[in-house]
Amino acid sequence: MADKVTILTVAGLKKLEDELENLRSVKRQEVAERIKVAISYGDISENSEYDDAKNEQAFVEGRIIELEKMIRTAKIIDDAAISKEVVTLGSKVVVEDMEFNEKETYVVVGTTEADPTENRISNESPVGAAILGQKVGAEVNVPTPAGGLLYRIVAIE
Repeated sequence: MADKVTILTVAGLKKLEDELENLRSVKRQEVAERIKVAISYGDISENSEYDDAKNEQAFVEGRIIELEKMIRTAKIIDDAAISKEVVTLGSKVVVEDMEFNEKETYVVVGTTEADPTENRISNESPVGAAILGQKVGAEVNVPTPAGGLLYRIVAIE
């Protein structure tokens, strides 16, 4: 089965590459040192420091594999291809909540880079999916468990 494509911006790819480099060059050595110290305490059958270090080692190695796969399957969003006419991946979009007359600015990104605290929403999120392919002035209904929300696209930057 083919690997799932990871959609990233250039900055998102750089962030993943930096994390991978840190895990390979720094974190691996730190964990190896913790294991070495824990082994020096003697019997490892009931050694919680050893168990913790081995668990962290498994997590680090798993994350390294995950990052390598994401980087290998990365599809980079071309900044030059981002349309100002319709909402696409990489678009910075100003939307207005029609019920409360509040404006919010979002950047539509792939799921790997989504971070709601920084207003970076996934193309697979309810809002992201609803606004993709829409033009300025379009009104979209976003389904939520509490009922639909109506947004109007004010600007695409």
